[in-house]
Amino acid sequence: MNGARVEFRGLRRRFGATVALDNLNLTVEPGELIALLGPSGCGKTTALRCLAGFEHPDEGQVLVDDKDVTRVPANRRDAGMVFQSYSLFPNLNVRDNISFGMRVRKVPAARRHERAQELLELIGLPHIGGRYPHQLSGGQQQRVALARAIALEPRVLLLDEPLSALDAKVRVTLREEIRRLQLSLGITTIFVTHDQEEALSMADRVAVLRDGHLEQVADPATLYDRPATPFVAEFVGTMNHLPGTVVGDRVEVLGQSLPIDGPAPSAERVEVLVRPETVLVTPESDGGALVMVSSFRGSTARLRVQLADGTEALADVPGHDALRLAPGTKVRVSLVERPVLVAPGTETGDVRTAVPEPDVV
Repeated sequence: MNGARVEFRGLRRRFGATVALDNLNLTVEPGELIALLGPSGCGKTTALRCLAGFEHPDEGQVLVDDKDVTRVPANRRDAGMVFQSYSLFPNLNVRDNISFGMRVRKVPAARRHERAQELLELIGLPHIGGRYPHQLSGGQQQRVALARAIALEPRVLLLDEPLSALDAKVRVTLREEIRRLQLSLGITTIFVTHDQEEALSMADRVAVLRDGHLEQVADPATLYDRPATPFVAEFVGTMNHLPGTVVGDRVEVLGQSLPIDGPAPSAERVEVLVRPETVLVTPESDGGALVMVSSFRGSTARLRVQLADGTEALADVPGHDALRLAPGTKVRVSLVERPVLVAPGTETGDVRTAVPEPDVV
């Protein structure tokens, strides 16, 4: 397949008083997998439905290979869609579900069956063609839904939270399978999810939406390490907020002087934003910090540490260090020597010292 170039240009969509999309501008390159990430109600599914033809924007355009398809009916758009609920026909077996679109387009029966078998081989389920949806697991049903979506060789594949109804282990396996198929077919894919781990592990780029606005679009590494806005910093991963003082182009935090990533703010009192994996914790009998909670996660352990000033921070340490960093252990806390993100403090001059929220999943 040859993936299409997709562009959302100045897209606006309202539902009564609710603004679902507010001037969305986003381009997806041919063969790219881009994830639309954000909390419920941020507009990501509305954007997908506008591309599919199930919604029409109030303003703006949807273009596919520079052709305006904003008002083109859904059945005339070269796109395949996979829904969260699978949406397989319960009265049709797997082979007929996959070949349904071909039957509508009056493809000869022999070719339909041949193509369905090709796709069953492609998704790793060659022997289930005669089964019915109720005889399949959730993961198998979603693979069949994926095969049905690509049966007509669309140039754009749309995935609307297709893994959210599956258990954790199946989700990991299936997202790897989706990525493998997408790369092998070269199909342009737009993947809607609220799960940051899915977005970061699968996508070439991630577009973070909030209240209908595009906050940032970047590759996963840049999004994680260089969030463009405080919202992105909070939503993607876990972020500590530590009190710091700006001195020139550096910031003093936890007794260290670190370079500032980006322009230094005018405020002297700031929040220093650091990820848990950049927080270093060392057992020390006269240390000024105390381990409050230790959560073992296999290869890593997450510590909740109370600092000398009462601020609490999260730190990720190797799993084999969990025993020597048990709750009640006095420790010294420092940061990896690297540029850090800073944000102005509150209007009162104080910085927020609340414990960071856990990962969004």
